[in-house]
Amino acid sequence: MSHPLLYEVNARQWLSALRAKHGMHVDLGSIPEEEFSDLKRFRFTHLWLMGVWPTGPKSRAQAVEHEDLRRAYEDALPGWTEADILGSPYAVQEARVAAILGGDAALAIFRKRLAEMGIGLILDFVPNHLGLDHEWLSSNPSHFVSQELEFPFSFALGNGSERPFVAHGKDPYFPGWTDTVQIEYRRRETREAMIGMLASIASKCDGVRCDMAMLLLSEVFQRTWSHVPLQGECAAGEFWQEAICAIRKQRPGFLFLAEAYWDLEGALCELGFDYAYDKRMYDFLVHDHWGGVQPHLLGLGPQNEKRAHFLENHDEPRIAGLVDLER
Repeated sequence: MSHPLLYEVNARQWLSALRAKHGMHVDLGSIPEEEFSDLKRFRFTHLWLMGVWPTGPKSRAQAVEHEDLRRAYEDALPGWTEADILGSPYAVQEARVAAILGGDAALAIFRKRLAEMGIGLILDFVPNHLGLDHEWLSSNPSHFVSQELEFPFSFALGNGSERPFVAHGKDPYFPGWTDTVQIEYRRRETREAMIGMLASIASKCDGVRCDMAMLLLSEVFQRTWSHVPLQGECAAGEFWQEAICAIRKQRPGFLFLAEAYWDLEGALCELGFDYAYDKRMYDFLVHDHWGGVQPHLLGLGPQNEKRAHFLENHDEPRIAGLVDLER
C-alpha cells in the first residue's frame, strides 16, 4: 500500500465518549457495531489508536502537581477537577494495554474487527523515555541515563544505586518531562531491552508511530547527554536501523512511522522508516504560507513518497481552529 491514510483516535477520550453516548461500559472489546460502521465510512486505511498504554500513579501525580500543566488544564477544560487528570499517555508504565481500556485481550478483538474492514492498527512506541512507575527503575536502573552526582533535570533514585541520580526524559531544547525517566541508548543492553519491548508491541498491531523518533539518532542523543558520562563501552551504530531490521525479520510488512522534526526526516527514512512527519508542510499551512506547499512537495522529489503529510497531531491545536476549510 503506497499511500495509506491514517486517522488518529485518542483511545481514552473516545471510549469515555462512547460510554456516555451508549449509557453502558464500553472497552476496546465491546465497541458497538455502529461505531465501526462510521470508521469504515471514512475510508481510512489505518487507525492510530493513541494512548493505550497505562500511566502509573507516580507519573500521574506529576501531571496533577505541575503548575504549568494545571494552567493548561484550565484553558482546555474550565472547572476541571483532579479526577479529570489521567496523566500523560507518553509516560508509559508498561507495554500492556491499560485495564481501563480492556487490556490486551480487548485490543486483540478490536484489531480483528478493524482487519475485517481492511483497516490496519497503529500503536504508539515511545522510545525516548518511560514513566516513573516502570519496573526497570527498580530492576534495571542501568537502562536509564544516570550518574553519581545530581545534574539538571535529574531526580534521586533512592535505592542505594551506585549512580543514584537519574535523568528525566527530554529533548535538547526544553526542560525535562518530570513524569518520565530517560532511556540510556549508549548501552548495548538497553538497546536490546528496547527492541524486546518493540517486538512485544509489534505483536499487537500492524505498525507503530514512534514518538519523537529523531531523539534516538546517535548525534542527537550524544549532543543531549554528553554532560552525563557513560559507564562502559558505548554501543555502535544507529538504534533505529537495528530495531527496524529485527522486527521486519518477523513481520516483513510491518509499518514504521516516525514523528520527526528539525529536518531529520530523511535521515530516519534512510534508517528504515516507511514514513516520517512532514512538519514543513504543516507549518506552511497553519502559518499562512500555503503558497509554499507545492514548491516544498516538488522539491522533495522521490522522498515525498516517504513523508507523512499531516493536518493534526494530538499536541497541536485542532486544525479547524487554525485554518479555514478552503485551505
